[in-house]
Amino acid sequence: MYEAGLEAIQRLEDGKAVGKPATVTFANEKQLGEVFNERTYTLLRVIREDQPASIRETARFAGRDVKNVHEELTTLEALGVIRFDRDGQSKRPVFPYDDLFISPFAHGSGDTAATV
Repeated sequence: MYEAGLEAIQRLEDGKAVGKPATVTFANEKQLGEVFNERTYTLLRVIREDQPASIRETARFAGRDVKNVHEELTTLEALGVIRFDRDGQSKRPVFPYDDLFISPFAHGSGDTAATV
């Protein structure tokens, strides 16, 4: 963390932009829990580790129904957590980040829960 801070300061001094992580904010912890749950984590692990070629393959690796997996992945895409790369007729889910940090605590005014 300290090194990252020093790098950010150096970039600012050099007149370069400092990247800010993508953030998704939920109205409350209940909504956060509805999106990020054990099923979601399993899907993200499958995408990251197995690199499935399609939604159907993602469902097969996760041992789940294709329709339900499609719905959950569509929600994650809308939130910017994953993206889909087209491969012919298939949509390949991709987790384009190094890490996912979830904080159920508000970091500003109001009752919110953030995912970074």
